[in-house]
Amino acid sequence: MANLKEIQRQIKSVSNTQKTTRAMKLVSTAKLRRAEELAKRSRLFAQKTNQVIAEIAGRIQCNKVGGIDNRCFLENSAPQVVDIIFVTADKGLCGGFNMQTIKAVRRLIKDYENKNVKIRLRGIGKKGIEFFNYNQVEMIDEVKNLSSAPDMQRSSEFMTRSINDFKEGIVDAVYIVYNGYKNVITQELHVTRVLPVNVEGYDCEEVKNSTLELEAQDEEKMLDSLVTKYAEYNMYYALIDSVAAEHSARMQAMDAATNNAKEMVNSLKVKFNKARQEAITTELIEIISGVESMK
Repeated sequence: MANLKEIQRQIKSVSNTQKTTRAMKLVSTAKLRRAEELAKRSRLFAQKTNQVIAEIAGRIQCNKVGGIDNRCFLENSAPQVVDIIFVTADKGLCGGFNMQTIKAVRRLIKDYENKNVKIRLRGIGKKGIEFFNYNQVEMIDEVKNLSSAPDMQRSSEFMTRSINDFKEGIVDAVYIVYNGYKNVITQELHVTRVLPVNVEGYDCEEVKNSTLELEAQDEEKMLDSLVTKYAEYNMYYALIDSVAAEHSARMQAMDAATNNAKEMVNSLKVKFNKARQEAITTELIEIISGVESMK
């Protein structure tokens, strides 16, 4: 009977876990719908921003003698210092969502270190920060409770520090690494170079046919301002895209956990029935044996 009670305890424990994972799946599903819609709208704005800044930079590149000389657009084939900004979740229970980003960051660090390039790490998200702190990897900047609730102001303040370091020549490139939302069942890893802005291959013939009109007298000053907005919004969009992917990953993880718990409960019920039948059979044999011994 002690064995039966233990099996019943296990069934109750797994059933409670199943209820929890099912509830977490429903919560993530509801949050995903809102995050997915926001990510779609933000993606369109980010794409248009990137298009505009590339077009303006291309116009200056084609019209100005000697080309564009803004540091934010100059390719550096031999960087000495690189900023890597990563975005992970503040919470776990979302499968391999966080580890994919962490592994990508470690690969990028290793690749640059093999080229004798100094890496400066900036982290957003409790899980990634804790991982690198545990492994004694130095970070120059970190922020928690931002990836779970993206905020434009906090995001801009965080990104501005890296932008200023780039403009002042302290770093030669800035990368953002995060796991983004592709669809409900798929997350897509992004390793994006934000600075310097890539405008290579811009066709000067497109400048002549461009409908974009510039009213500012100082195109360089306007471009510098746009670069800041461009980098800040790319950071904010990375957070929005990441939180949508996080809810998607957690929904899948909790769905898998719920199904596994259901299978385990069924398996334990079969085990319980077999144990109960064995107990009944044993009791019957003992009763029959007792009756026979009294004859």
